[in-house]
Amino acid sequence: MATYTHLSKKKRLTKKGRQTRWAPFWTVPKIYGLGRRIHPGRHTTVKRSWRRTNTKA
Repeated sequence: MATYTHLSKKKRLTKKGRQTRWAPFWTVPKIYGLGRRIHPGRHTTVKRSWRRTNTKA
């Protein structure tokens, strides 16, 4: 692995890390109403794991 990591690569990796987080908890009652209990991870657009898929960053 390289000793020096470029800033552009770090920016790409931080963006990929933000995309895989869960959606905020308040999106569930906003979309479905107060009675529905659904995991906020279902509202995440990009579902990627560091084990499963490579980022090509």
